[in-house]
Amino acid sequence: MKPKILFILHLPPPIHGAAMMGKYIQESELINSSFDCFCINLATAGSLSDIGHISLKKLLKYFFLLKHISNVVREIRPELVYITPNAGRKAFFKDFIVVQMLKSMGCKVIAHYHNKGVSVYQSKWVYNFFYKRFFSNLKVILLAENLYKDMAKYVKREDVYICPNGIPSSCKEEMEARRNNVIPHLLFLSNLLISKGVIVLLDALRILKEKGYLFNCQYVGGETSEMGAVQFSEEVDKRGLNDRVAYVGRKVGEEKKAFFRQADVFVFPTYYYNECFPLVILEAMEYKLPVISTNEGGIPDIVKDGENGLICEKQNPVSLADCIAKLLDDEELRVKMGNAGYDKFCREFTLQQFEYRMLDILSQNLPQKEKEN
Repeated sequence: MKPKILFILHLPPPIHGAAMMGKYIQESELINSSFDCFCINLATAGSLSDIGHISLKKLLKYFFLLKHISNVVREIRPELVYITPNAGRKAFFKDFIVVQMLKSMGCKVIAHYHNKGVSVYQSKWVYNFFYKRFFSNLKVILLAENLYKDMAKYVKREDVYICPNGIPSSCKEEMEARRNNVIPHLLFLSNLLISKGVIVLLDALRILKEKGYLFNCQYVGGETSEMGAVQFSEEVDKRGLNDRVAYVGRKVGEEKKAFFRQADVFVFPTYYYNECFPLVILEAMEYKLPVISTNEGGIPDIVKDGENGLICEKQNPVSLADCIAKLLDDEELRVKMGNAGYDKFCREFTLQQFEYRMLDILSQNLPQKEKEN
């Protein structure tokens, strides 16, 4: 008999990095052929805008979720429970109850983090009190080595596994890193959240225009409560960038791929508080784009400064402009970094590699008698 594993994870909707990785695990032929898998959706939010907000509907959904988890555990008696909890804010306490319930029922639990924030909240006595209990007898999976410092106070390094995300290959043809655009194309791809670097990039582009650089920059992504198309257009106009910058809205599938194919440089100057391992950077690397980003979260483990891209200072338009200028000035450097990024993607960040890493980690954490069988 195959070992039974209960996966309590986020599944779309809403669509975000953790939910997409949850979907990949749920649909993985490798994982499903190796274990007897049972999946429960941990999400209580129905949309991105609903995340972080409390409502009666969500509370009821949560209580039914607890009951469902309890019933499933009693019914299947899993050898291992995998869960994707939240690191901080109100959502942590929701997941704390789930994990403590699982422990009280005798389950071995492994927590896979797609977010961060433990180090931010650990100075508050309430969080510190609950973190100590939450991480007791818990194995942890992180997306990058650089993220371990976030929970080093509570988790020994030997209890941590590093499992970078991977994505399915979407680029069916062999791309050339050299795009041959007369005027270099810059690409920003994310929802219009201020902390993703939307305004920082506009300020950097104004600096570059004033210095006489030629470029086109396209912003691809959905509107948000922070910024819509109208507000974005006003910010562009305020900086005199109407002839250089275009917002094209949210794009998916082949339309999104077309922007990756056309671009010379991918720019993602994020300082989003919960940024850990942006899948969009992996997409850019697959299309042989040099990447300019920041040292937020696990990004330095993806983008090696000077090798497959450049790391700029967070919230610093001058630093960002300097990085962009370096690549605008040197097409050969763009090609070199784009090829290096593609090689790194193929070595480390494909979906197949993610599945094999996950298989190995889960297998290591099964009770000994199960592994012997």
